[in-house]
Amino acid sequence: MPINITMPALSPTMEEGNLSKWLVKEGDKVKSGDVLAEIETDKATMEVESVDEGTVAKLVVAAGTEGVKVNALIAILAADGEDVSAAASSGGGASPAPKAEAAPAPKASEPAPAVATPAPAAAPASSSGAKTFSSPLARRLAKEAGLDLSAVSGSGPHGRVVKADIEKAVASGGAKAAPAAAQQTAGAPAPAIAKGPADDTVLKLFPEGSYELLPHDGMRKTIASRLTESSQTVPSYFVSMDCELDALMKLRAEINKSSPMKKTDKGEVPAFKLSVNDFIIKAMALALRDVPMANASWTSTARVLHKHADVGVAVSIPDGLITPIVRKAETKTLSVISNEVKDLARRARDKKLKPEEYQGGTTSVSNLGMFGVSNFTSIVNLPQASIVSIGAGVEKPIVKNGEIKVGTVMTATFAFDHRVIDGALGAELASAFKRYIENPMAMLV
Repeated sequence: MPINITMPALSPTMEEGNLSKWLVKEGDKVKSGDVLAEIETDKATMEVESVDEGTVAKLVVAAGTEGVKVNALIAILAADGEDVSAAASSGGGASPAPKAEAAPAPKASEPAPAVATPAPAAAPASSSGAKTFSSPLARRLAKEAGLDLSAVSGSGPHGRVVKADIEKAVASGGAKAAPAAAQQTAGAPAPAIAKGPADDTVLKLFPEGSYELLPHDGMRKTIASRLTESSQTVPSYFVSMDCELDALMKLRAEINKSSPMKKTDKGEVPAFKLSVNDFIIKAMALALRDVPMANASWTSTARVLHKHADVGVAVSIPDGLITPIVRKAETKTLSVISNEVKDLARRARDKKLKPEEYQGGTTSVSNLGMFGVSNFTSIVNLPQASIVSIGAGVEKPIVKNGEIKVGTVMTATFAFDHRVIDGALGAELASAFKRYIENPMAMLV
């Protein structure tokens, strides 16, 4: 009996993904554990492995297809000894056939439907008035190449034109847009992006031709949705602490100087190089260990008291933000934290993080000090109940024992979810953080 390969849910909140690349072709034999495809979600690119053995009978969804719903049929395997052509023509055995209509989108609080298929994207009309269904990527590539979409034969589900079809049409030199169509679209001020009433209200404030529209990608939509949810549901308050950095900077220099060397492809390099942010991550983790009631999350029926401090680290990536997590940070040495953060940040920028590496966490650190920002506030990243915003270390006059001295001072601003962390508890956590920053030797024992 044919084996259905469906779009997997790569995280608990995933509803759809982009099938960016097939790593097999029809007729290939695969076994359990073989990588079949690369799936792009809002913040990462994941590999899909086969859980069965067989022969690839049919690739139902073409490479480059965007917005493929979770559990949608993407490929069919013929089991060992089964006729491949029969499996391919069976449409996937007992699974329901994909429907042209899109299923209603689930609410944020509801799981994705058990079976969902990619809905046809909004289709441009051809010169004859008929609509051509195509993926957003295919439409963009067709526009750049000057192709008439209605003249391109689609190989995607239900004849949908996908990236591979456009590339094939470009290579063959066919499907050029008609001159009349070109005249019709010449001088159009805005690309074909669906807009709502609110969009029109905003755009009317600006002269036509004075702007261009950048469509939201999955990451930008996710960031907007999560931060809007947080700002609307979390009763936040803020606590700031000035922390002296001189002892920390001195200890950091001594530790880095003593780092052993290791051999790499680029020759010998230090085994680690600590940053100030590594100390901040460790200090936050130890502060949560010392003030365990603040290491919690909110649910409608109970507070979730976490046994370890899993510290998220805000990493800027092209046109977005992601927060990979250092798990059990209170148990790790500074050198381990340093190397782990560098690895997580590198893979975050390459969109190679696994969902479990950036989902969850019990607190976060956001550091804009390297940009010269003196202080700022952040939005709590649910389901966490706290986040600390780190400003730049600045030389300031400090009064000690009646004498004025120059010292390096950093402002740390904490945002707390008041449902979980009351004012006194938040101040206690901030004070514990300050103690570790100003007495960094305590992080080594």
